[in-house]
Amino acid sequence: MNRRNFIRKSSITTVGMATVAHLHAFQADQKLKIGLIGCGWYGMVITTAALKTGDVEVIAVCDVDSAHLKTSSREIAKIQGSSPKEFKEYQELLDTPGLQAVFIGTPPHWHALQFIAACEKGLDIYCEKPLAYDVREGQAMMRAAQKAGNIVQIGFQRRQSKAFQKAKQLISNGRLGKIHQIGAQIHYNPSVPDTMIQTPPKTLDWDTWCGPAPQLDYRPSIAHKAWRLEKEYGNGHLVDWGIHHIDIIRTIMDFDMPDVFDTKGSLEILKGKITTPDTLIATMEFEQCPVIWQHRLWGTGGLNKEFNNGIFIYGEEGTLFASDNKLVITSTDKKEQEIMDIPSPEMQDNHVASFVNAVLTQEKRELVCTIEDAFQSTATVQLAMASYYSGAPLQWDAAEMEVKGNEQAAKLLARKYRGNYQRPEV
Repeated sequence: MNRRNFIRKSSITTVGMATVAHLHAFQADQKLKIGLIGCGWYGMVITTAALKTGDVEVIAVCDVDSAHLKTSSREIAKIQGSSPKEFKEYQELLDTPGLQAVFIGTPPHWHALQFIAACEKGLDIYCEKPLAYDVREGQAMMRAAQKAGNIVQIGFQRRQSKAFQKAKQLISNGRLGKIHQIGAQIHYNPSVPDTMIQTPPKTLDWDTWCGPAPQLDYRPSIAHKAWRLEKEYGNGHLVDWGIHHIDIIRTIMDFDMPDVFDTKGSLEILKGKITTPDTLIATMEFEQCPVIWQHRLWGTGGLNKEFNNGIFIYGEEGTLFASDNKLVITSTDKKEQEIMDIPSPEMQDNHVASFVNAVLTQEKRELVCTIEDAFQSTATVQLAMASYYSGAPLQWDAAEMEVKGNEQAAKLLARKYRGNYQRPEV
């Protein structure tokens, strides 16, 4: 099933719902009233980008860390001239009178519950990537958005990169000939915070921060910002960082999801500091050609550090290296490389602005990354990690949304929720 058919099929359930979906009647001088769920580092990045448009007013902020809450509220007040209401519980924020849209900047293990609750309120949503922690959560989020008929954009801002857009154009024009293989990598040495178990800061409600995920003993190495390399909260480098490259490969090549996944790796160099692989090779067999992801969170990466972060597209007529701001092309019949510097300094700002404009105009064609597309990119890296954790390849049946040939990996499609938290139904 190709991507267009997948998105079309996924959208069928929205037919006939336009009459019940909420509509905003904006006047020329009216600003979009937004709320921010998750006021930490990246929550504030996307909110600041929204404020730059001049078309929004932040009327509510929410965080389980009171220090984040106070700092973000003050920063927002300096920018817009008015202070947002402050909440600890996202459910209370969603009941704020006049609220029209929410930005979700929490860790991914919280996305599904907050996203679905916002859909049930009829709110438009900008949600950070990855879409969800596990595949079944992503399915439930798609279902909720399709039922609500709301405006949804997911934070894959590299779709705004002019360099990647140029790469798509070159490939479409046949510059590389037939594509037989694609590689992607981000090698880097992470700075891991303190790994010693300790009492959480007084400002942080650690139990609520952990939410439906397992509640591990607190240490800075798995909490604010550092959760990305913790298995229970971020699920590792491929899911956190590599997902950007997998998404942009799918965008450039117009790929669907892979049919077969085979992932191998290890955790040796950073053992005791992180809980996800510091060395990984994931082979994802798309119908058109394989995509091979690799990372090393140690050493120097490659021989040429210039190519440590980017994608490699191997065609019969040449090889293309593409990164956020640069393309490097080596043609089969030429020894010299062609280098194109194509800066895109406002990728994040433009991505958020496209969402704001879509909400203001109620025009979904303004969106750059729909939830259906984000589901495919997110599920791709989740399934790659399921292959790693199960220690064996797996097959993905996109029509049935099921794993075939690997029972252990199939169990990883949905993680059991902790305590009284209830998983959303698919």
